[in-house]
Amino acid sequence: MTRFKSDFLRKIAERGFIHQCTDETGLDTLLAGDTPQCAYIGFDCTADSLHVGSLVPILLLRWLQRTGHKPIVLMGGGTTKVGDPSGKDESRKILTEDDIERNMQGIRGVFEKYLTFGDGPTDAVMVNNADWLDTLEYIPFLREFGRHFSVNRMLSFDSVKLRLEREQPLSFLEFNYMILQAYDFMELSRRRDCILQMGGSDQWGNIVNGVELGRRADGAALFGLTSPLITTASGEKMGKTAAGAVWLNRDRLSPYEYFQFWRNTADPDVGKFLRLFTELPLEEIARLEALKDAEINEAKKILAIEATAMCHGRDDALAAAETARATFEDGAQGASLPTIDIPADRLAAGIPAFQLLVQSGLAKSNGDARRLIRGGGGRVNDVVIGDETQIIDAKDINAEGVVKLSAGRKNHTLIQPR
Repeated sequence: MTRFKSDFLRKIAERGFIHQCTDETGLDTLLAGDTPQCAYIGFDCTADSLHVGSLVPILLLRWLQRTGHKPIVLMGGGTTKVGDPSGKDESRKILTEDDIERNMQGIRGVFEKYLTFGDGPTDAVMVNNADWLDTLEYIPFLREFGRHFSVNRMLSFDSVKLRLEREQPLSFLEFNYMILQAYDFMELSRRRDCILQMGGSDQWGNIVNGVELGRRADGAALFGLTSPLITTASGEKMGKTAAGAVWLNRDRLSPYEYFQFWRNTADPDVGKFLRLFTELPLEEIARLEALKDAEINEAKKILAIEATAMCHGRDDALAAAETARATFEDGAQGASLPTIDIPADRLAAGIPAFQLLVQSGLAKSNGDARRLIRGGGGRVNDVVIGDETQIIDAKDINAEGVVKLSAGRKNHTLIQPR
């Protein structure tokens, strides 16, 4: 029997989204009522796309909306200028306002895939904390709100304590981040009747600060909820690959590459990832999770299709699945494989195989590419590259007019001469 009355908390608890909550009973009572409640998650604009590490908070907002409540996507146009020290060993790069605006534009498109925006009572809204942070006056702000924050307590938060213990610098600019995040919650409570802030487990201290600031400044009953850090069965942080971040924007990572990320899930992680990153019924997930040996590959395909469909649309997900099937089962080229353009005259002149592996993104550095080739993992048109200095040129263009370059059995890129 579930411990929750509200659909939202019950569903996310069943799927493994809950790590901590400031007041489960009080929040559950509000969410179980007839009035839609507002909740938000903040996203700083440090890149022009989000990556799969942001999927859990995005999907929390999606489940919130699907269970009859109103999600607020808070863009950190103001806090990005400061930089969140949480989980970082060093200060973030200071971005210009133009950088932040460009990143914000890139990120906006991600949320439109997962949420329905509009003016209705449960339609999502997107707001920018620069709207209130940019106009703050320093002395009045300190006088009114600084007294609600204890430096002793702020020093105890992991985001600060870990930096200090490692004798790594923490700027006063970054030290202010947690105050500004707390202020965001208070502002959204005042402006939007927002009662809940959600985020990753590394945000717990910042979220609690916001709950307490709202209570002390306004007497507001606010709540905080965090999700766990998602790790793989090997103990690694989920979402990183040898090639880097797994981006959600197709201009940073193709639907096929996104599909392959999920298709390559380790066997012990399949059930957990199906619960978190798809909306399949739990009964179906239990059936898929129970598959053994080679049959688990069918569950991985379904995970990859469902996760890719949510991010890129079902047509692209099915096309990626067909490309993977044709590539790995039939040995065909696959129309959806990632493609890079190379000037035809440059290819005609010849390019060392190790350089082309790096340029195609199949290796991170020349050293990685050389090691890949020495280990027999580099292929041209499905033929093992015999030597790391092997030249790839026009003679390697196949019947489809491209060169198929591979790193191992699962990573492929097409080289298109232009």
